[in-house]
Amino acid sequence: MGCLCSKQKPVRTSDAEENAKAAEIEKRIAQEATAEKHIQKVLLLGAGESGKSTIFKQIRLLFQTGFDEAELRSYIPVIHANVFQTIKILYDGAKEFAQNETDSLKYVVSLENKETLSRGNLIQVPDCAQYFMKSLRRVSDANYVPTKEDVLYARIRTTGVAEIQFRRASFLFQPRGREQEERGVYKLFDAGGQRNERRKWIHLFEGYDQALFEDETKNRMMETKALFDWVLKQPCFEKTSFMLFLNKFDIFEEKALKVPLSVCEWFKDYQPVSSGKQEVEHAYEFVKKKFEELYFQSSGPERVDRVFKIYRTTALDQKLIKKTIKLVDETLRRRNLLEAGLL
Repeated sequence: MGCLCSKQKPVRTSDAEENAKAAEIEKRIAQEATAEKHIQKVLLLGAGESGKSTIFKQIRLLFQTGFDEAELRSYIPVIHANVFQTIKILYDGAKEFAQNETDSLKYVVSLENKETLSRGNLIQVPDCAQYFMKSLRRVSDANYVPTKEDVLYARIRTTGVAEIQFRRASFLFQPRGREQEERGVYKLFDAGGQRNERRKWIHLFEGYDQALFEDETKNRMMETKALFDWVLKQPCFEKTSFMLFLNKFDIFEEKALKVPLSVCEWFKDYQPVSSGKQEVEHAYEFVKKKFEELYFQSSGPERVDRVFKIYRTTALDQKLIKKTIKLVDETLRRRNLLEAGLL
């Protein structure tokens, strides 16, 4: 009968430190994974010029700390580029209009002359044009620092993905426990909607909870329709709730009374019934119905139980955006409670 004895090796200090670091890393990973489960991930998506990035900036102003002076200053070259682009578009448009007019002087581009600007829909004048043209002397000052409103109007193409995170408590103004706060966290992503941009983000959104999709009533409507249809059919959004923002309603109100909806191929069956505000409402309901029909046409039987809501928005109206975000939050909370069997 034998006896086997072994001598225990002393634990080196370096090994103990490495084990402690590894344990700490694993603990953090577990904590982050738990926290991630309580985050409502929201994808903000729309075609070019839809105003989605303006909504993104509004949410940052409303529910985060906004922009510090360095960030405001970083928009100076963007705003100057917007102004130069606007002047060039107006100049080229004025030359084109003048060729077909006997009184060509009425299209002279100046701060006082709004003739060319009034026909901006024919030459693709950006929405920020009128705002910055009115502020031309201020934004061209050597000591110019953009205001928050300037930043909201500034146009810059979305490339890649930008994100912010905020808590429900930031817009409900209610005292909340830690667990409640964790369950009330939103992570909002602003992604480029152009075709060449989609490949940069589509793989990131497997298992997403919500997608906010916006639209505008401009000449890009067919592009918007195609993008919405494409998103609805993506496998990674099979169980995703959709909140459709019919954005830039302020522009729609003006355009609906001047340009018939039927000029758009998708709306060629539209028939006006009235004038003034009644006609605007009629036109809006028609557009809304078109998107509802597209949603159900593009949603297979296995996807019909997704939450789908439509909201009328104006990205530059801070009060309206705040109210809309609260409505979206209430809708999503109700969906979560239903899924948990609590309603």
